[in-house]
Amino acid sequence: MTTIQLPAGARGARILGLGAYRPRRRVTNDELAQVMDTNDEWIQTRVGIAERRWASEDETLVDMAVAAGGKAIAASGLAPDDIDLVIVASASLRVPIPGIGPQVAHRLGVLRPGSFDLNAGCAGFCYALGVANDAIRAGSATNAVVIGVERLTDVTDLTDRSTAVIFADGAGAMVIGPSDEPGIGPVAWGSDGDQHTAIAIPEGRPTMTMAGQAVYRWATTKLTQALEDAMERAGVTAADIDVFAPHQANLRIVESMAKKLGLPESTVIARDIVQSGNTSAASVPLALTALMESGEAKSGDLALVLGYGAGLTFAGQVLVLP
Repeated sequence: MTTIQLPAGARGARILGLGAYRPRRRVTNDELAQVMDTNDEWIQTRVGIAERRWASEDETLVDMAVAAGGKAIAASGLAPDDIDLVIVASASLRVPIPGIGPQVAHRLGVLRPGSFDLNAGCAGFCYALGVANDAIRAGSATNAVVIGVERLTDVTDLTDRSTAVIFADGAGAMVIGPSDEPGIGPVAWGSDGDQHTAIAIPEGRPTMTMAGQAVYRWATTKLTQALEDAMERAGVTAADIDVFAPHQANLRIVESMAKKLGLPESTVIARDIVQSGNTSAASVPLALTALMESGEAKSGDLALVLGYGAGLTFAGQVLVLP
């Protein structure tokens, strides 16, 4: 009997570069107050957002993904020829076929990689990162580009204050590659499908619905365990965490999670939502990039991340920043 041969994978993977793209248009709370019953105090008190970015017609999902991915490749020091896996996480594709992964790879100059789209709602980037990390460790890929990109304004009723004040657009990316010293911890992922209607685009409707209070209760009561699992699987404790960058869904949720985890006072907490809004699958890499660019986070810092959203899905990891 012939034995199937398996490739020898890397001991671990690490982040080699980060990249981000934020749309040009800034939309303030005061601007929204001109077209709906809301105001700056109401929005900031409930979700912590001061402004968000909305993409223009010429800032497509592919354009934004390519911009973020290109920056991540440049930061990694690799050439496009070195990449053999491209994963694009998004929950706002308006055309189901074809997916945008192969097109993004082509525009980045990556030749014939494994490439696909992944939809796990706002948890999409962390799901994609887990897949890419495992692919490198299994020997199925050597270097991967993982991109989270959203145009949530395409699937949001911009006259509905319950969603329009929250959702936004943008793209964030990472390049990851093999490492003798693992820089990406095992993924702690899961789902609560009994609440699949909490965030949805119902059949026959063009825009998203969200049971905001139900999602808030779920995030603040159920997801601390996922974060603790991610740390336990990586062999670290809350005292080791330098940076906490969960999905930027609501500033109150971010701060509640940080408090429940008992993170040290020195831990840098991502608050990118204040300027960027909720960018779904793009929010974790956007937040990390912002912290690195501002100097609040630095190379070698240990970061705890968590994506969560529609499905309901969640995925967390411990990462060493590049």
